[in-house]
Amino acid sequence: MIEEISKSLINEAIDLLASDIHFMPNIDSYHVFFRINGQLHYHKKIPLSLGRKIIAHYKFLANMDVGEKRRPQSGACQFKITEEQMVELRLSTITNVNLIESLVVRVIFSKVHKSQQINTYFPNQINLIRKLIRSKSGMILISGPVNSGKTTTIYQLLRERMNDEKLQIITMEDPVEIKEPSFLQTQVNEKIGISYDLLIKSSLRHHPDILFIGEIRDEETARMTLRGALTGHLMIATIHAKDTFGVIARLKELTISQQQLKQSLIGVISQRLVPRFCPLCKSSVQLSCNHIPKEFHRAALFEILYGQHLKEYLNHFDLPLNFFTLNQQLRKAWAYGYIHKKEYDHFEVL
Repeated sequence: MIEEISKSLINEAIDLLASDIHFMPNIDSYHVFFRINGQLHYHKKIPLSLGRKIIAHYKFLANMDVGEKRRPQSGACQFKITEEQMVELRLSTITNVNLIESLVVRVIFSKVHKSQQINTYFPNQINLIRKLIRSKSGMILISGPVNSGKTTTIYQLLRERMNDEKLQIITMEDPVEIKEPSFLQTQVNEKIGISYDLLIKSSLRHHPDILFIGEIRDEETARMTLRGALTGHLMIATIHAKDTFGVIARLKELTISQQQLKQSLIGVISQRLVPRFCPLCKSSVQLSCNHIPKEFHRAALFEILYGQHLKEYLNHFDLPLNFFTLNQQLRKAWAYGYIHKKEYDHFEVL
């Protein structure tokens, strides 16, 4: 019974394209939420005793210590959807003041990448990024929250470039979320010593044209990414920061100097996925809306720092004149009727 319920919850999350399942404890029950399009949606209430058994089952599948309920734990496992398709589950537990465990299950879809138009409000932004990605060498960095579509955007534009010219593209990710047969895809595994910086170092010996790094997390990864850019490779990487200017501040924290940035950095991108306005819903598109397909419930907005604006910022670290920030992009999308006012208010303060 527990195994069937646990499996059913995963299947329901997959059907709704949820990125996470949250088990939130109360005194006598658990409330289960699905995170869909970045928002938490209430799913169901289950008894406390049943919730504990379900959490114990997930912990067992992820090789976590089932008996340990006081210390936070994390783990991972794979879940079979069909004979051909698997999803990876990333689990994290933490205990509240009443010594009741909570659990978050991250659902990572490992899907085959298909050529498609990138879902965005302003296509001219994609054209700018497309030009940057056709550079021969240098460093391009992209930031944005979890599940903001960064990897999907980069993969699509790299695939477009490969359709026009023969290239060797190597990716380093943790984990590989999109299967792309034309790329040489590698995966981080810290448990056996396979880190981002080790993979970058090894990949550079393959003399690739383009390297995609799933995330710059530390100084060594930042230095290896810089080294690749300075030795004639196109290095594309994601990094966590609030906006494009925050990316540069983060690199400085990781000991990358102003001069090194001037020599290597050719573009910085900040991406957000913002829910669409639906005239039938009369608000941001609702989860149950059939008027707009689920995969189009959100579209991307970008802040792109490149060219003269990038040079000005790296020289003076002041906001360049006439630079179109992400907040201004949001305001434009709202003014055009693409997004609801509440979405502008929510994202504008970030």
